[in-house]
Amino acid sequence: MKAAIYEGPGKMVVREQEKPSCKKGEVLIRVHACAICGTDVRIYRHGQKNVVPPHIIGHEIGGIVEALGPGVTGVEIGSHVVVVTSVGCGECKFCRRGWHNLCVKGVAIGYYYEGGFAQYMTVPEPAVMQGNIIPFSPELSFPEASIVEPLSCCINGQEYLAISTEDIVVIFGCGPIGCMHAELAKAKNAKKIIMVDVDKKRLEMAEKLSPDMIIDSSQHNPVEEIMSATAGEGADVIIVACGVNSVQEQAVSSAAKKGRISFFAGLPKDKPTITFDSNLIHYREISVFGAFASFAEQYREALDLIEKGRVDAAKLITHKFPLDNIVEAIGTAAGGEGLKVVMQPWR
Repeated sequence: MKAAIYEGPGKMVVREQEKPSCKKGEVLIRVHACAICGTDVRIYRHGQKNVVPPHIIGHEIGGIVEALGPGVTGVEIGSHVVVVTSVGCGECKFCRRGWHNLCVKGVAIGYYYEGGFAQYMTVPEPAVMQGNIIPFSPELSFPEASIVEPLSCCINGQEYLAISTEDIVVIFGCGPIGCMHAELAKAKNAKKIIMVDVDKKRLEMAEKLSPDMIIDSSQHNPVEEIMSATAGEGADVIIVACGVNSVQEQAVSSAAKKGRISFFAGLPKDKPTITFDSNLIHYREISVFGAFASFAEQYREALDLIEKGRVDAAKLITHKFPLDNIVEAIGTAAGGEGLKVVMQPWR
């Protein structure tokens, strides 16, 4: 098979290697699409401690079940499937509640296990036993299926926010994740959606989603604009979908009474702290939530939204590349030239 091998920061080589075979409990997937995540970009550029090269990364996967290892039940050859990234121990209190993304010993496909930037991949036995292989209708394209993983992460982030028809929602960051959050908020019939970014290309792409208001924070103070748009009350829900310290601080200052804030994006490890007026949290009764990855039930919810057309996955995909062009594809994703960039290994 053909695979893209990550050999260390800034080094990715596409080459032929032996197609994997199924051991006991494993499932072989023929990968037809694997979208590029911001984490994939960071791994390629800087490395990551839980990714040991040489390694195949990629975890936003859509493919077909090709073969089953001995002992596998409940999975059918020929099924079109997505693969859940997080693999838990199955024993800790988080795994017992189905929150495998928070497992104290958790590992992940595309990080610890080899991922989807290849024509074939095996799903390891612990992931198969956990139910990480989720079928979808053949009517859905594989690139659209690759959007299930990032959308499931957005669902995880919004689970804490309880968006309703009375809520004004502000999203800082108009990249692919910010746009998915906007689509989810729209599917929940939020009263008003405001999108904020400093990058004009991102703002132009966000316009295609028809939010109620767009704020160019390179030209305007976003806190002042949000307060003006909400009659001085602030936003009911704020999602920070960019890893910028000052934006998290702006989110706190922009929240209404009983406001809910999601710090969806992490901050740089060398500068992980922010400063804000804690009295705003106290007197306005603001809640601040984190969000990390997702779990199987949220994949099913994301898949249902896409299959029913409540989230238009095709609209979020702006670039498709063959595997041979993996470095160019990563550069496209990193440069913010589009929204979701999808690898198609058989193209």
